[in-house]
Amino acid sequence: MSRIWNFSAGPAALPEEVLLQAQEELLEWHGAGCSVMEMSHRGKEFTGIIEQAEADLRELMGIPAQYRVLFLQGGATQQFAQIPMNLLAGRSADYIVTGVWSEKAYKEARRISPLVRCAANTEASHFTRLPTAEEIKLDPFAAYLHVCTNETIHGVEIPAQRIADTGVPLVADMSSHILSRPLPVEKFGLIYAGAQKNIGPSGLTLVIVHQDLLGMAPLTIPTVMDYAVLAENGSMLNTPPTYGIYFAGLVFQWLKRQGGLAGIDAVNAKKARILYECIDQSGGFYHNPVELDCRSRMNVPFTLADPELDAAFLAGSKAAGLMSLKGHKSVGGMRASIYNAVPLAGVQALVDFMNDFAQRRG
Repeated sequence: MSRIWNFSAGPAALPEEVLLQAQEELLEWHGAGCSVMEMSHRGKEFTGIIEQAEADLRELMGIPAQYRVLFLQGGATQQFAQIPMNLLAGRSADYIVTGVWSEKAYKEARRISPLVRCAANTEASHFTRLPTAEEIKLDPFAAYLHVCTNETIHGVEIPAQRIADTGVPLVADMSSHILSRPLPVEKFGLIYAGAQKNIGPSGLTLVIVHQDLLGMAPLTIPTVMDYAVLAENGSMLNTPPTYGIYFAGLVFQWLKRQGGLAGIDAVNAKKARILYECIDQSGGFYHNPVELDCRSRMNVPFTLADPELDAAFLAGSKAAGLMSLKGHKSVGGMRASIYNAVPLAGVQALVDFMNDFAQRRG
């Protein structure tokens, strides 16, 4: 068997160690006589799985007791609607648009209420930077402020030190960099993330919500969309994505073995450093357009000086076992997503190929 180096933006690479454990436990889980995919979500076996997954996640992220952890379905895209359904309560909300995903969240929220506002938008800069403080126009009476802390497509990340208290609950889409570094959870009212980038297989969505934001939804929304009801039922109002929860739990345990978020943070910093150095020191052969102070450590877009070489680059990288490097159709070029499960050796292999390709074609 020969596994590729997988730089897909999602569904993305998973830790090989976790895949092997899941393979070993696939047919029968811990003497239960069946697979996790076959067992009742209300039985004691699965109850233990979901409880352990939550406990490990709380430990990893330092989630305070006043926050509820929800394991849901529908992806982050469903949360674009579910958040305003639950939190607006007839008020306005502010959205900072720094890329495709925050823009989608804003547009979906506007479908829920015309009171939703765009507090800042960097589209005029091609989503290559964060807005300045002067550009952000906030409503002090907003129900919440929404941000995407890491834009998967454009490769813009909000550094932790730039997350400030604005006086209203902060809601964050963290789909593509959650669990990649330590995070001050207490600064946020709600955090959400699709699993398929840094948590596990697609089909699971993680929501971490402060208890004070529960119970605000109007009775007109579907019960299955009400965070308070979902929390009261322990994420089991209906059948949850059981196998995704089980797999996420294995990833949480794997992260603990890596030294927790501090340990994986150090590895991620090194991976990002060597890749950006390769781009920046290529003499213009490669280019990353994002301003230095907000470059993503998870999603690294780059272009070649000569777009005519794109096809050759992709063909050569594929032959070298480097997969899913084609950039998103909206921006073109290349993109390497170097999530937690992409090892340092994989990023080094990519850098070696890029340097060789530039030397031969430059």
